[in-house]
Amino acid sequence: MMLKEALSAADCVALQLASDGEAYAELGRKLRSTSFSTALTIARGSSDHACAYAAYLIMARLGRVVASLPMSLVTLNKSPLITRDTLAISISQSGQSPDVVEPIRYFRDGGATTVALVNDIESPLAHAAEFAIPLRAGKEQSVAATKSFITSMVAGARLVAAWQNDPELLAGLEALPDSLRAATKEDWSSAIEVLAPARNIMVVGRGISFPVALEASLKFKETSALQAEAFSGAEIKHGPMALIEDGYPLVIFATRGPTQAGLLQLATEMRGRGARVLLAAPADVAERDLTLPVAATPDLDPIVAIQAFYVMAAQLSAARGMDPDAPRHLSKVTKTN
Repeated sequence: MMLKEALSAADCVALQLASDGEAYAELGRKLRSTSFSTALTIARGSSDHACAYAAYLIMARLGRVVASLPMSLVTLNKSPLITRDTLAISISQSGQSPDVVEPIRYFRDGGATTVALVNDIESPLAHAAEFAIPLRAGKEQSVAATKSFITSMVAGARLVAAWQNDPELLAGLEALPDSLRAATKEDWSSAIEVLAPARNIMVVGRGISFPVALEASLKFKETSALQAEAFSGAEIKHGPMALIEDGYPLVIFATRGPTQAGLLQLATEMRGRGARVLLAAPADVAERDLTLPVAATPDLDPIVAIQAFYVMAAQLSAARGMDPDAPRHLSKVTKTN
């Protein structure tokens, strides 16, 4: 089911892109006409990784600094946070968790601009936000989020495109369904040979590819019970390097952009230290181990990168004798305070 849902992401994205155009346009007008001193994201799990991607786009394209809110400041500490001139963005598949809903309600009551990108448009989160826009992923049965994560990333990119009113990004979004379908055909079977017997792994990205590393690390843990840690390529030498030994598996997501050169250099250095590097990079990178698909514009490359990864992750779970649709100890909707 995980694989089936991952393969359906392109159709879900096509539906999303054909829907809610005026809602995004209205949100874009509001964002352009409002001055924000603070911008926050509010999410957990895969949705938090999607928020990290949206936050990167906002900071890189619009120059607004965005932070991830520790929700316990509102739900447990009851901290008197200043809400005026604030933009609060939440992404969620279910829209049910109290520690996501309560902060959005808190900020909206305080006069902040609140946005919920949520798959269940009738959820408490959707009702709590000023602007609630559906992800259009349809019902997701597999515990491991795939199509809802991809549609969350697309929704975040649509928010940025509407805010910036950027024709290139808008055109790139329209081309995504075809790019996603192409991504499902990439052959990452060589990764399964390396990872099926593995006990631990580092997953590396930097800049716009770091949210993909975070998501891949979570999926390795969730569906293959593989101890995986995500690191920025800039952080590996600050301590994690001590873990590297002969044969240590390292997946590096080197998407296009200003961080790519450093990640390619890191791959070379880690190979020199004995690591079993799986370098995921576009077809024009000769030293790649896995081919990363590309989108119409580099800022959308992480969306098609995770699509290629999901296909491999479902196959890896089966190769390790596990059921990716029923990860142990986990349920589809998680509620925390």
